[in-house]
Amino acid sequence: MSTKLKVGIVGGGFMGRVHGRSALVSGAQIVGAVGSSPARAEAAAEASGAERGYETLADLLATDVDVIHVCTPNNTHREVTLQALAAGKHVVCEKPLATSVADATGLEAAAHEAGLVGAVPFVYRYHPMVRELRARLAAGEAGVITSLHGSYLQDWLAGADDQNWRVDDSTGGPSRTFADIGSHWCDLTEFVTGDKIAAISAQLRTVRGERGGVPVRTEDLATAQFRTEAGVVGTIVVSQVAAGRKNRLYLEVSGTEGSFGFDQEDPDRLWAGRRTASQILTRDPDTLSPGAARVNRLPAGHAQGYQDAFDSFVADSYAAVLGDRPDGLPDFAAGARSAQLIDAVLRSAAADSAWITVPGSPIKGS
Repeated sequence: MSTKLKVGIVGGGFMGRVHGRSALVSGAQIVGAVGSSPARAEAAAEASGAERGYETLADLLATDVDVIHVCTPNNTHREVTLQALAAGKHVVCEKPLATSVADATGLEAAAHEAGLVGAVPFVYRYHPMVRELRARLAAGEAGVITSLHGSYLQDWLAGADDQNWRVDDSTGGPSRTFADIGSHWCDLTEFVTGDKIAAISAQLRTVRGERGGVPVRTEDLATAQFRTEAGVVGTIVVSQVAAGRKNRLYLEVSGTEGSFGFDQEDPDRLWAGRRTASQILTRDPDTLSPGAARVNRLPAGHAQGYQDAFDSFVADSYAAVLGDRPDGLPDFAAGARSAQLIDAVLRSAAADSAWITVPGSPIKGS
């Protein structure tokens, strides 16, 4: 960046560290991080690479800061983001943007009315081979898309004693697994195809009904079938209790002329299948489409992964703050769209897997 933005990070932990690294790589100055006590403020600053810690959000907002990164529990996103927008700060808010459709659409409207950038880290959009997939689908290489299927599987909550604040619906919201990782799969699918999910039928299951002596009211896994506005049918399975799977997001797009498969745990490759033969496409800046080459960060043969994708997302967010309009930046409209899908899944599951129509909304950046 030719202009050095000043940013603040609210919240520490894993995501605070990830946001902090990306901010520094993008050339920003992290002026401060917020913690709820002197010790937590110091820890948040150390985790994120900030110059100092602040005990309150108001103290941080009173400083000379351009962008606020919100990395707090889900139930605080609305309050923290509204305060930041009211103070004239651009916002990068972790997903889910909010725990209800009303709150998410309200945040989208607030950012729009304030004329400020609001971005949500659906960072899997930023793998070069995802952009390559998007370009090839747009060029018609799949022919008529017939079906979409895939999964997002993790195992970090598989154990009976595994615990996290996301499990508590009062903190994480009414959906856990679908809101946390199913949202990524749906955003990725709509982004690469340009086709929105129009109706969905879902079922949820809570495998660990109790954790640490406390009843669990959020789902451990979810499955759904759906159809898109173009009439494509699809299925998805998401789980946080799939032993052995660490962070396996897989999407396959099937078409009459060709099919493509993307595996987030092997992001430098894209499977391309045809009736006569199949091949593995590898990330090579010399052969990538222009859109994919734009988010490429390393030479061919040098593994590029999750943090690189996050770095590209943050760089695009900061470019938007400086007046650019980066292609494919997931903004607060994407966050509101995700909230609609999560709500549809919850309503379907509560109604014995009834088909629920998902309200239409533009896919910004697609």
